[in-house]
Amino acid sequence: MAKILTHPAAAAALLAALAVSAPVTASAASANTSSAATSCYGGAVTVNYGDAAEFGPYTTTSRCADINLRMVSGDAEFVWACVKFTRVGACNYWTQVGRSWKTIATDVKDGSKFTVPLGVDLEGSSARVQIAF
Repeated sequence: MAKILTHPAAAAALLAALAVSAPVTASAASANTSSAATSCYGGAVTVNYGDAAEFGPYTTTSRCADINLRMVSGDAEFVWACVKFTRVGACNYWTQVGRSWKTIATDVKDGSKFTVPLGVDLEGSSARVQIAF
């Protein structure tokens, strides 16, 4: 049997407690979503095209569900990138990537080993990129 609060002060205290706890839960949920994206990109590795044309090997983690890449500097307009999974040995598909984060492989299983071959728009161009996985 449920108790009914008949004392106005007790009822007001209960309502105040419930009102305070609801927004905190909503804030925590949006903070978790934001921190998940931050931790994915926060773990990115930075490499320079020219030091090599294929980077890695890397191993995917639970930090990101996808493999993402962006240019951070250099005189290239964009880079071409693909993901070459070790178990397959060939590129998945080539993606043109500029200065914003772009997904170059989706729904990648944790623990997958891969490399990232890159190409620039013009021979002799330079590019510094970040890879988040």
